[in-house]
Parts: sequence; structure tokens; C-alpha cells
Amino acid sequence: MKILILGAGQVGGTLAENLAKESFDVTLVDHNLTRLQELASRLDIQTVSGWASHPEVLRRAGADDADMLVAVTSSDEVNMVACQVCYSLFRTPTKIARIRSSSYLTREGFFSKEHMPIDVLINPEQVVTNHIHELLKHPGALQVLDFAEGRVQLVAMRAYYGGPLVGQALRLLREHMPKADTRVAAIFRRGRAIIPQGDTVIEADDEVFFIAAREHIDAVMSELRRVERPFKRVMIAGGGNVGATLAKAVENNYTVKLLEYNVSRAKFLADQLLKTVVLQGDATDRELLLEENIEQCDAFCAVTNDDEVNIMSSLMAKRLGVRQVITLISKPAYVDLVQGGDIDIAVSPQQATTSSLLSHVRRADVARVHSLRRGAAEAIEAVAHGDQKSSKVVGRRISEIDLPTGTTIGAIVRNNEVMIAHDDVVVESDDHVILFLVDKSQVRDVERLFQVGLAFF
Repeated sequence: MKILILGAGQVGGTLAENLAKESFDVTLVDHNLTRLQELASRLDIQTVSGWASHPEVLRRAGADDADMLVAVTSSDEVNMVACQVCYSLFRTPTKIARIRSSSYLTREGFFSKEHMPIDVLINPEQVVTNHIHELLKHPGALQVLDFAEGRVQLVAMRAYYGGPLVGQALRLLREHMPKADTRVAAIFRRGRAIIPQGDTVIEADDEVFFIAAREHIDAVMSELRRVERPFKRVMIAGGGNVGATLAKAVENNYTVKLLEYNVSRAKFLADQLLKTVVLQGDATDRELLLEENIEQCDAFCAVTNDDEVNIMSSLMAKRLGVRQVITLISKPAYVDLVQGGDIDIAVSPQQATTSSLLSHVRRADVARVHSLRRGAAEAIEAVAHGDQKSSKVVGRRISEIDLPTGTTIGAIVRNNEVMIAHDDVVVESDDHVILFLVDKSQVRDVERLFQVGLAFF
């Protein structure tokens, strides 16, 4: 598959890196020649320097025979015009664009072949907001990911001393929770992946990924660590697009305070937000945080446009008594450095956006993809098709499926029913199968597993 990526910023660069590792034919377009040279020196990709919306630049980049266009420049308008050019001049089959402005997104019917021919819209602020919102709903979780339209969730959390299952084998999970079925998809111990078996013993500080129906998530979490009180008071640092969207999403469920440094922006947000208390000030101002009773806050979400401000304000908030801090970090190199210490959760907008895009490049029928652990692991919701003759999964028990090394099936959704993937469960056609890959290099093998043979047609 030939993929044309417009914009070599953090999102475009991260996506190019992910796709290049999977041997896709990637061409990256940007007007920043230095950035292109840096990426080309370490990635197996082609680069073209120029303005991403110009027809001649797109022609040089190979738009006339590209299978997919992914427009993720910093400009909504450039992304939209590029999609229009590729539709009108090059007939590019699939066009994906990052659109940030709500003034475009709220126009019903605007993004259509008759008006603006974009097949898939990506809104990074909304993706990050949804991610943080799920974390606020589940105190103690490191990641909460939806599958099958929210019926199933994959949750990552750290096992703590004192948890009922810590120090015990996984087979005891069913005994502890006879009414809540679950499956541990993977365990990461000191950075190394462990494929869980019945006799695997959970240790304190293990990062445990488990799958369960949405209604059972809290029950499973209570087995791995002390039960956390629900969050009530949330402070948000940063009133940009992410901060404003997050405040609007959560202000009806929590007591919310929002810190914004810019005076005019703070006044604007105070008029727009109905229940949020908007404060003008510096999120790294210790006296301001103490004055606003930071020690009584349950969660502190640092989502400014400056990584350093987010990190410093989060460290200060944690040391002043906040239960959990969630920090937005754009630079991938910072994420591993800060998470797990005083900063509880580092959220990468690039990883969240990349996950939204990956489902569109998979070769099998894939409904959803989540990139995990900075792109090293992946969770996939694949749809099974065919019959026992044409498919390698349909008509077979979970125990009979020849899964690639490091791959586990966590759950199956069939006609809105959630079934945890125990060995005797048989896969049927049209089942949504949720898989966890501890090694992303196995993606191609998983795709081949779910592709239907010619006998089916």
C-alpha cells in the first residue's frame, strides 16, 4: 500500500515511523527540509519538500498512484485543500485529514464528496479528551481503551502491594470474581512482556493489561490494587483546545477549576463554560495552587501547549497533595522519562492520533486499533469472515487457532454479547475478535490470519 503523509510534525513523523516499520511505501511531504532530512536519515521513507496543498508538489510525491492520503499539517485549510486536490486531480481512493477547528466540524454535511471530499476526520483534541475522560472515570488506571462501541474495555494498571491477587496465580481470578469474567491479555514486568498463563503469578509493580465487559472493569481493578475513591474535584492547567474541550466534557460530573495564563482567553472561557471555575494565572505558581486548595483536588490534568510547563506544574501539584496527575506530553522522548515517578500518567497526543489512523491501513477487516506502550505493542479489533474452509479462525476453538508468538485473544463480541476468550470458545463469522500483540512486528501475521481465502468467494 502506498501512503502519502502531508506534514512532518510530531503526528506525521510518528505515523511515518510506525508505517515504515511495517514496510509500507511511505512518502512524507513538508516545507521544512531540515525536518525531512532528519526523518529520512533514520526511516525507510521517501520525502518531498514543498507546500502540501500544491498540485505540483502532490504530483511529485506520487499522488496519482497513492492508495491513501493522510493530511496532518498544522493547518486545517491546507489539509482540506490537499484532500480536494487529490480527489479532483488524482482520484486518491482514501483521504484522511486532521481537522481541529470546531467551526468546520459542526457543519453538518460539509465533509462529503459534494462539498469537501474527506473520508475520515481526525480531531486530536477530541481523541485526547476522550482518553483523559476515561482515566478520570477509572481512578488508578494507566490506560482505558474502548472496543466494540464501548461494550468491551482494555485497561492497563499497575499492581500494588496489598491487592487481593498480588502474589497469586492468575487461575484464581475466576474464584475471586465468580460474577465478573475477565482475561489478562499481557503483563509487563520491568519493561519486559510476559504472556500470561494460568500459573503466572502477579507481582507488585507489574503493568497488567486486562480485558472485560465495561460493567466489570471496576470489579477487576479492585482485585489488583486498593479500591480508589471516585474523583470529585479536578483541576485543569491550560485553556487551549484540549483544556477547553476537556472542561466542557467533564464539568457536569466533577467540580472543575481551569487555570489559563492568557487574560483574554481566560475571559472567553469563563463566558463559554457553564460550571467550570476559570482562573487566570500561571499553572507553575505554587502560591496560586495553594490558594486554590490544590491539596484537596483528586486529579490534576496539565494540558497546556508547553511540555515543560505541563511537567513542572504536574510535579508541583503532586508534591502539594494531588492524588493523581495526568500530563500531556508532545515530545515522545519525554514520555518514558516522566511516567511512573511523581507523574502518574503521561498522555501522548501523537500516539492517540496514530491509533485512530492505524485501523484504516490494516489489510484485514479491522474495526479499531490502539497503539500501546509508545508504539511497541498493539491492540486490534478484527472482524472474522468466511467459514471453516476459507478462514483460519472461523469454526475453530480459541485453543486451536495458530496465533503468532506474543499474541493473545482477549474477548469476542457476537451480536452485542461479550464473551471472554477462554480456550473452548468457538469463533463464528462476523465475530469481533479483540487481540493483544506484545510485539507489533507480528501485525502482518495477525492480518493474514483474518484474511479470507479465495474459496470463500
